[in-house]
Amino acid sequence: MKELNDERCLVVNNQGQTVKFTLDRDLHMLGRKRAGVDLLVPDSWTAISPLQAILSRSGNDYYIFNGDGNDVTSNRFYLNRSTIPSTGQLLVNGTTLHIGLNPKTLVRITYYDSDSLTVNREFQSISLNQLVTIGSDPTCTLQLDSPTVARFHATIEPTKRQGFYTVESLTDDGVSVGNLWPSKITVGKTGETIQIGCFTLLIGFGELEILDRGDSIRLDIRELILETNGKRRLDELSFAIEPGEFVAIVGGSGAGKSTLMQALLGTETPTSGGVYINGANLQPNYDIYRSRIGYVPQDDIIHTNLTVEGVLSYAARLRLPSDINVKSVVDRTLEQIEMTHRRRAVITNLSGGQRKRVSIGVELIADPKLFFLDEPTSGLDPGLDRQMMQLLRSLAHEDRRTIVLVTHAVLNIELCDRIVFLGRNGKLCYFGSPDDILEYFDVDNFADIYVKLEDGGWIDSYAAEYECSDYCREYMSQDIDINDNHERSKTSKVKINALKQWFILTHRQLDITCRDRSNLILALVTAPIGIGLLKAALPDTQPFKGGSIDGAGLAIQVLLIFSCAALWVGLFSSAQEIVKESAIYMRERLVNLQISAYFGSKFIILTGLAIAQSLVVTQVIMLVFKSPITTLISWQLGVSVVVFLTITASFSLGLLVSTVARNSSQVNSALPLILLPQIIFSGVLFKLKWIGAILSYLTITRWSLGAFGTIANVNGLLPATFKHIAVKNLPFPLGIAYDRTWNNLYLCWIALGIHSIVYLAMAVYLQRRKDII
Repeated sequence: MKELNDERCLVVNNQGQTVKFTLDRDLHMLGRKRAGVDLLVPDSWTAISPLQAILSRSGNDYYIFNGDGNDVTSNRFYLNRSTIPSTGQLLVNGTTLHIGLNPKTLVRITYYDSDSLTVNREFQSISLNQLVTIGSDPTCTLQLDSPTVARFHATIEPTKRQGFYTVESLTDDGVSVGNLWPSKITVGKTGETIQIGCFTLLIGFGELEILDRGDSIRLDIRELILETNGKRRLDELSFAIEPGEFVAIVGGSGAGKSTLMQALLGTETPTSGGVYINGANLQPNYDIYRSRIGYVPQDDIIHTNLTVEGVLSYAARLRLPSDINVKSVVDRTLEQIEMTHRRRAVITNLSGGQRKRVSIGVELIADPKLFFLDEPTSGLDPGLDRQMMQLLRSLAHEDRRTIVLVTHAVLNIELCDRIVFLGRNGKLCYFGSPDDILEYFDVDNFADIYVKLEDGGWIDSYAAEYECSDYCREYMSQDIDINDNHERSKTSKVKINALKQWFILTHRQLDITCRDRSNLILALVTAPIGIGLLKAALPDTQPFKGGSIDGAGLAIQVLLIFSCAALWVGLFSSAQEIVKESAIYMRERLVNLQISAYFGSKFIILTGLAIAQSLVVTQVIMLVFKSPITTLISWQLGVSVVVFLTITASFSLGLLVSTVARNSSQVNSALPLILLPQIIFSGVLFKLKWIGAILSYLTITRWSLGAFGTIANVNGLLPATFKHIAVKNLPFPLGIAYDRTWNNLYLCWIALGIHSIVYLAMAVYLQRRKDII
């Protein structure tokens, strides 16, 4: 910004075009083409009203008023996204006001006083005549201090063509230019906005300016209606939440509290109306704002086997640029949630209140300025309830965060700045200060409001009365310059480094698995114990000796136990993997978690576990049973491969079950239904015909048993005198499935591999269908 030597002046900046006015009267009027206006802007600047503002001198200071002081102007002034008071806004040196909120039409008005010792932070501008580096590193031409900005995030360089610039991203976290996320793009449009982290930059006339630092977020809800199957869940809601406000959404059961939160969060698409963040429609711009939004669902979003520090560290590595100082971010977050003294504690050893603080800390990692919480005090005693509400209030007021929570607990509701009270079917019955709500409803305590609104007639009455009340006029969403496009851009997806996510998630999954020692031990010893019990049941028998029909039948039964043991440990290792962390997955998915990286991390760790399990099982089999005579492949190697492939297919099936199940109880109920068909249609207990034979091909045990039988040469265990008896006359199912040929063995191995691929593909597909964005 050029140096301003006037004693007092006003600079009006319209998308890089500036007009400067000297202030030397007791009264000034700012606007376009109107009698009495002395601070006249070009008539083409339509974002400014004919009479936009009055500036009045009081002593050595100036105050600015919207319109003529009665708020008649259509576009209002905002200071840090908050509307200026009707009593006027005191101007001090460097004060910058906005007209409107839409970055594409936003006008900035900055006041300068060369005699003043009070200085507000100015918007920074940098010449684009040379290469400009942007990042959080102090050596960058433009330093942007935020955890979501990489040390060296992007560059802007002038091209040979006058007025055109090349914007290049230097990080996987990307740069948004005109709602696109290119790695490199040339722009030549004055007024083009660039999004880096939470910062919005503006390319002006040869200059780069910081249009928005992202440290103040305002929510405007306009005529919001949401219907599902003809049922109205939110009924034409309109109100405004200003930056730094702590707001509670309350109401009875079925009032639409959670529905409203999901609409504010962007995961529910309105039928009409909309939710606007700083003047921008949230729905089509969700990918730009997703990193600025924090969300703590009712269920904890933390892995209980990790330490507090570990949970926060993995969250930082997943959500922040690769070159960020993770330790400093974690230290800052621990201080914010007052958990520094418990940084090395395992989550399972924390109280309910402390766990909720860690869940909040996970969201604070990216320093979001818009924060949603669903029942954060649920299950806490009154003392912890108040401590949690005080923590949230301090996060809102000290760091100017906009915090919205859904709650049933109203004991400490007075700590909130605003209350949204919903009646049944999403009707807005009150929005305003908690100090006035009892008087408004003419009750003595908060519980009486719920009693009153149990009657549907009262709800309609209060909703209609509120629309005509002074409270509604004071707090409802004001007219703002917005873009009402409701369709989410198909080209606005940020590019995500899935390999980076896979590496971090794999590391985390390994950490979780190793820390859960009891389940890890059970996963390794369950099958060996079962096989050992089998030996106890057959103390003097060698099932692979052969020479008799009964001996060959016993061999098949023993091999069935081997298959079922491998099947069980695979299911046991994986059946809870997805469902137990569904809340964590859904939250991380909202911040661009890649499904391929998520399932890839599960697969690689379970594969490693399967290798360990197959080695242990093979060694136990070698110790307990005498090996059969084989010529196709060594017994030890063959058993290892078959056990591994069986466990892999079964843990893939387990992941599918875990994806379909809604909770852990459903998984436990489903496991017997999965195991029984595997045994029934294995082809050992019964001779299968027609539909039974076809169904057997869909089981893991049929192919696992076929591979075991081929390697053990079960057909060769029959006595020589029975070699020419028809297979159908044997008292047990033998035959081609156990022929000692490589083709037969390959077929069984390939079939097991196909089972694994099909189950995994189905799990990924079904998990993707759960997406809410």
